Amino acid sequence: MRILTRNKLAFTAAIVLLLIIGAAVFSPLIATHDPQLITLKPDKICRPPSAEHYFGTDDLGRDIWSRIVYGSRTSLVVAFVAMFTAVLLGTACGTVAGYFGGIIDVILMRLVDIFLSLPTVFFLIIIAAIFKPGSLGIAILLGLTGWMGIARMVRGQVLSLKEREFVEAARALGYSDRRIIFAHLLPNVAGQIIVHANLAVAGAILTESAVSFLGLGVQPPQFSWGTMLYAAQDFVLLKNAPWTAIFPGLAIFVTVLCLNYIGGALRDAWDPKVKNSGESAGF
Repeated sequence: MRILTRNKLAFTAAIVLLLIIGAAVFSPLIATHDPQLITLKPDKICRPPSAEHYFGTDDLGRDIWSRIVYGSRTSLVVAFVAMFTAVLLGTACGTVAGYFGGIIDVILMRLVDIFLSLPTVFFLIIIAAIFKPGSLGIAILLGLTGWMGIARMVRGQVLSLKEREFVEAARALGYSDRRIIFAHLLPNVAGQIIVHANLAVAGAILTESAVSFLGLGVQPPQFSWGTMLYAAQDFVLLKNAPWTAIFPGLAIFVTVLCLNYIGGALRDAWDPKVKNSGESAGF
């Protein structure tokens, strides 16, 4: 916590991220208009930002501020479900491969290599174009294509830890493999898993936005920041109402930037070299 609080950028990013999550949770209280309300009145279409419409309106007269607030729910839920899926699969695969080794390690790591050889974005586009999944389907697809890096990291950590004295002592005491894994190995890898999970959320937000921008992600009536960018890509609309693309893009940019700053601070917090240098410097 001392390392995190000393990092002003990460501390500020954490506060901003909490505000974004709070806006998603309390969106009915924060939104000023119905995000799905369409009006074709000329005075309501493509209105610039004002006191009535903080971020202006789009080509269908919908309030962009309200849509960003509600769209954060979809974007964040997709990102966190994808992250949990990737962490669960990656941690399980990496732990089993690193602890048991042998033919199990070879099979699992070759499976990781196969998944890594797939062009993730193009694979997602093909699956989304064929099956038209909803937000939950997109989240699971992102998790199923994003667990390999975590698996490799966990495997490397487990390979190192299982040769340590405390694991040898646990084996000498007759502890089961299950107890050694869950009580001795995973707690010592938890810090690195949290760092990778944090960065996985940022990656999932960007990937979901890219797929939705192509019109193959979250399907109506649901919407996310990426689908808002997809709706705003018309050249005439961008020229006459650039705020329809600026504010959703800014929401994605700020959220991913906050997650990256927090991830960097968490990586430093769990890095023994950073801790030792901080202590030796008298912090």
